[in-house]
Amino acid sequence: MDQAEAASGTVKYLSRGNFDSWSTRTIKESGIIGGNTVTLQDIGGIWGTSNVWAKVKGVVKTNVSVYKDTHPGHGNCAKLYTHLVECKVLGLINIKVLAAGSVYIGKTIEPIRDTKNPMSKLNAGMEFTGRPKALIFDYKVKLASSPNRIRQNGIGGPSTVTGKDMADCVLYLQKRWEDANGNIYAKRVGTLVHRFTSNSDWKNNAKFTIRYGDIRNQKFYNAAWALTSGANTKFAKNSKGVMKPIKEIGWAAANETPTHLVLQFDSSHGGAYVGSIGNTLWVDNVRLAY
Repeated sequence: MDQAEAASGTVKYLSRGNFDSWSTRTIKESGIIGGNTVTLQDIGGIWGTSNVWAKVKGVVKTNVSVYKDTHPGHGNCAKLYTHLVECKVLGLINIKVLAAGSVYIGKTIEPIRDTKNPMSKLNAGMEFTGRPKALIFDYKVKLASSPNRIRQNGIGGPSTVTGKDMADCVLYLQKRWEDANGNIYAKRVGTLVHRFTSNSDWKNNAKFTIRYGDIRNQKFYNAAWALTSGANTKFAKNSKGVMKPIKEIGWAAANETPTHLVLQFDSSHGGAYVGSIGNTLWVDNVRLAY
């Protein structure tokens, strides 16, 4: 398979899923906000991150919430961190945004022009026809101590969101198609959602089962596993290169073959602009078990 760099038996690594190879980009922020020169670390290949640059009202600003870190005995890993990004120019712009660290399969459409509809700026997923049984990866977790989260999207001050922040992992196998107008539709073939609810030192070779078909009557099912809708709707480029929402319209048969794989890891689980400052997730050695 072209997305596998290494294979051992029925376990196949996702390309660059060992997070040992990183590249860097140097972005100079606008002089009006200090003119700092910022280095963004990127995984590259099939992976996008929340390390991006924005240009809002002519002002260039960066966000760094994913870092190359060390996994003892395993080389490099990805460190995902939730923090506040501030951009202030007297009389022109005054924005504070909560940003979670994310690594995902896909690409970010840069530069970011505003804080509206953040999902529309992420080209989510890749072509994929496999039917893996499980996702395996190594992880470490450090959660913020706050019992509640905040929502801060740059419009007004922070508001309280009930419930403790958690890091998460989300995997969808989708069967996508496109209509004559370029709209993208999908049925959900396979699903995996895991939320990290407590602090943990490195856990290597953690294995999480992918569930196939309509899972709504299963004991483990809850709203986190549901079809995407509203603000959680993911986007992708259609055959004409235009970003379109991926409209998940139902559940595929359990034996269906997918066309795309969506996979992401986040330091906060509540969606865009929601989380607790300091939440941290380390991830390494991402592979699929067949």
